[in-house]
Amino acid sequence: MIGTQIIGIGNEIVECLRVAKMIERYGERFLCRVFTAEEIAYCQRRHQASQHFSAHWAAKEAVLHALGTRLPTGFRYREIEIRSDSPADRHVVLRGPLKEWVEQQKIIEWKVSLSHCRTHATALVLALGETPSA
Repeated sequence: MIGTQIIGIGNEIVECLRVAKMIERYGERFLCRVFTAEEIAYCQRRHQASQHFSAHWAAKEAVLHALGTRLPTGFRYREIEIRSDSPADRHVVLRGPLKEWVEQQKIIEWKVSLSHCRTHATALVLALGETPSA
């Protein structure tokens, strides 16, 4: 029987006002550099969209923290997508070189928790891998 073990833990807190100012100042250029089209559509459909963008940014940073400092060179934020199918079903989708690198690290699953209020957004991410069978 194969179980899972925690490979990495990441958490991050982001100021919503800072993200709102980045969106106001740089607009689509900022959004398209950091977020996937799916994330942009999801956040823009929400009331207080900047809070949702902040939570997704926090989750991307938390993924990086869970991976540690061993990241491949040339990483781009858009290689990490935070899917929010429902408040109870949030998960990480990786793309490109980062996805290939993470698969080599034997990470098989991610757990994501997001929260936000008017001033701050926070994320906690667990990277899970297989426990060797005994």
